[in-house]
Amino acid sequence: MRTFSQAEGNPHSVMRRKSIAQMDDEAEKSGLLKSLGLWQLTAIGVGGIIGIGIFTLAGLVASGQEGGSGAGPAVIISFLIAGAASAAAALSYAEFAGMIPRAGSAYTYGYVALGEVIGWFIGWDLLLEYIAIVAVVAIGISGYFTEFMGGVGIDIPLWMQSTADEDRGGIVNLPAIAVCLLVTWILSRGTKAFGRFELVAVAVKILLILTIIVIGVFHVNTENYTPFAPGGVDAIFAGAATVFFAVFGYDAMSTAAEEATDGKRHMPKAILLSLVIAMTLYVLATLVLTGMQSYTELDTTAAFAVAFESVGLPTIATVISAFAVLSILTVMLTFLLGVTRVWFSMSRDGLLPAWFSGTDRHGTPQRVTWIAGIASALLAGVFPIKAIADLTNIGILAAFVVVCVAVIALRRTRPDQERSFRLPWMPVIPIFGVIASAFLILQLDPETWLRFGIWLIIGLVIYMTYGRRNSVMDPNSPRYEEVTHPDR
Repeated sequence: MRTFSQAEGNPHSVMRRKSIAQMDDEAEKSGLLKSLGLWQLTAIGVGGIIGIGIFTLAGLVASGQEGGSGAGPAVIISFLIAGAASAAAALSYAEFAGMIPRAGSAYTYGYVALGEVIGWFIGWDLLLEYIAIVAVVAIGISGYFTEFMGGVGIDIPLWMQSTADEDRGGIVNLPAIAVCLLVTWILSRGTKAFGRFELVAVAVKILLILTIIVIGVFHVNTENYTPFAPGGVDAIFAGAATVFFAVFGYDAMSTAAEEATDGKRHMPKAILLSLVIAMTLYVLATLVLTGMQSYTELDTTAAFAVAFESVGLPTIATVISAFAVLSILTVMLTFLLGVTRVWFSMSRDGLLPAWFSGTDRHGTPQRVTWIAGIASALLAGVFPIKAIADLTNIGILAAFVVVCVAVIALRRTRPDQERSFRLPWMPVIPIFGVIASAFLILQLDPETWLRFGIWLIIGLVIYMTYGRRNSVMDPNSPRYEEVTHPDR
């Protein structure tokens, strides 16, 4: 068994770093079950990317929101801009995942390359963002569930369809709360069972989107593409910042690296495959959606179902609503998996109490799974979708900036480190990723910045009062000896 006497850099500094060798050693004895192959990993990635973005946010951005001008049919450009920024980050994630296949994703990469305090901030950021994503997706499912029930003759009371802030006569979003608790239960059954479910559900999802494209293309009215960009360039870029929510998911999949059967070989392939599959389907589906119905009439919660109703296909709309609920579930599962693995990793590193990193006989961290699931249910039940989606985007974009900077830093500090995938055109691609992500962050409203800032300040207080003193990299930490000298 290897032993490690100190952190890289000053062990008392907030910029201390873990070595890759130590990361590998911890992964070997993490207690997480290694059961995910290439296609299961790819399914988790596709499952995380395709969902609420195409089924709900496409209609929201195209039609306009909160009194602003919509992007119109140019929502496809919004998706492509967001996709380009995401692709630069995806390549950076792929290099890291092939080098450090460990739970924690951006948190781990920042910790190794840039220092503990940077890793902490990104990890703390991801705890909120991933929980918020689960909540946003639950709200999206609620819209399709309500549409489906209406299609079979059952009207859900208005008071339980939406929150009070949405001005639709709602009080609390009960379907959203229920679905959060359902996916939490599914994930709590263990990663092996979850991986099988995800593989089947993603296959259904892809089949559904292909069906929408094939049937919908025969009902496209090209007049609906005019005007193409009614809101101008500003609406396109603002839309890109919102739909960015729809073009990541591989980052959450990378948190499951310790549960891959061959993480160094399979993780980079799964990350890139999942993004290519998702972007291809996005481009085709948004063209069909904005061609079937005028952008001014698109529904903001169940766009595809309502679009098919508008062309006289209510039965197809009902089927879409039913399968959309199942397909969007995979997004919730992927990101709930992500938040629990980041939380588990931070706890294992001593930055959060060790109680959170406990696993059951199936290798599942049950405590953080249920805490995260209940938190997402509460968020989904009382907040409107736009506020949560924007909060999610600023956090993920911040994580992408850190990962792109970190991959450049690690190439300089550890050029000889074994890498199963090497990002091409270094440093052009990660620099583009930094610029594109920062630009999209600037498109978000001041309220989103304020909420994000408050969350980071809370995180700084917790790190300085608990995490720094209890980190396994601090020689004075009570957990230092058990981690750095495991044979004692």
